[in-house]
Formats: sequence, C-alpha cells, structure tokens
Amino acid sequence: MNIFRFLGDMSHLFSIIVLLLRLRVARNAQGISVRSHELFLCVFVTRYLDLFLRFYSFYNSIMKVVYIASTASIIYTIKFKEPIKSTYDQSQDTFLHWKFAVAPCAVIAIITHMVGSGVTDFNIVELLWTFSIYLESIAILPQLIVLQRYKEVENLTGNYIFFMGAYRGLYIFNWIYRANTEPNYRHHWVVYFCGVLQTLLYADFFYYYVKAKAKGSKMSLPQTA
Repeated sequence: MNIFRFLGDMSHLFSIIVLLLRLRVARNAQGISVRSHELFLCVFVTRYLDLFLRFYSFYNSIMKVVYIASTASIIYTIKFKEPIKSTYDQSQDTFLHWKFAVAPCAVIAIITHMVGSGVTDFNIVELLWTFSIYLESIAILPQLIVLQRYKEVENLTGNYIFFMGAYRGLYIFNWIYRANTEPNYRHHWVVYFCGVLQTLLYADFFYYYVKAKAKGSKMSLPQTA
C-alpha cells in the first residue's frame, strides 16, 4: 500500500466519522442529502462484490465492509430515526438520482464494457465495477445541490464534504503511482477521467471552504435563484 491510498482511505473514513458525529451531536439532518448517500451505497455494493470472490487483505476487506455499513447506517438514521428523521427536508433534496444518475451510468457502463470486452468476455462483476466508477464520479451532486439551497454550511457538514473531496483527489495520485511502480497495474483512463470529474465537482466548494477557514468565518455558498 502506498501513502496516497492510505491517506485517501483515512480521508474517506474521517469524512464518514465527521458526518456520523454531526448527526449524533446536532440531532438534525439539515443540509444533508440522503440521495447522495443512496448513490454512494449503490457504488459500494456494486464495487465490492469481490468481497465474496477474492481475499486481498484484512485491511482491504475491513475498509469495504465499513464503507457499506456506515453509509447504510447514515441512510437509516436520516430516514427512520427520530428526532433526526423529522428534520430532514425532502423538498430541498430533489435531484432525481435514479433517473439522472443511476440509469445513465448503467447505460454508459454497459456500452463501454461491451465495447472493451465483447460478448464472449462479458463479466458481470467487471460490468458492475465499471458502473460504480461512473456513478461515484457524480454521486456527490445531490449533496452539492442541497448545500446550494441553504444560506450557510454548518461546520461539521463542511468538513465532511471537504474530506470526501480530498479522498478522491488523493486516489488520483494513488492510481498514477501504482501505474508507474507496480508491474501488473496499468493506466485506466476511464478511472482517471471519472476521478478528475469527481474532484472538479468539488472545486467551487473547496474555494469557499478554504476562504471561510482563512477568515475564520462560517462558510456560505452563493445561493441559486
């Protein structure tokens, strides 16, 4: 394991811990998108099917289980656990994620997998892995839209989004490092493209986050009309 992957994993794990802490302390779900977490859960479930097929390491297996379980826990807490459930504003979390995220990514994944592998080498696990890469690149969109609809971003919510973005940025360096140091690891341009796209979606948020931290003020995003 290289330093970029480890730091990326820790950033991802820390973002989840921050969000769980925010829900526990604040006891409300204002500014949080359940739909983003439903997309992330879909990403993790389809990507980590190899948990049942191949063992890499205890670290690898534990992290995968933690991502799936913690994301499912966040969804359950916001949708079903009071008093948090009553504070979740569905009218702000309206992005049609199944229609405009899951469905398009599934179509693109099928097309690219069939073009790359053909009918004879069709592999459902590889197809779902490809789908998860496409979907993760835009899974944060519902969350960013929700934040745009609130005047101010709560501190722990801002930290959660920041570390989620940092995780993907660090993973880009991880992929490049592995492709240049591991004999059997090759450059994967779809992964690079989706990783860069996902990181760029955070760019506007990063700007206002760093600006607020530098000033020591509460973070605000420009509101949409």
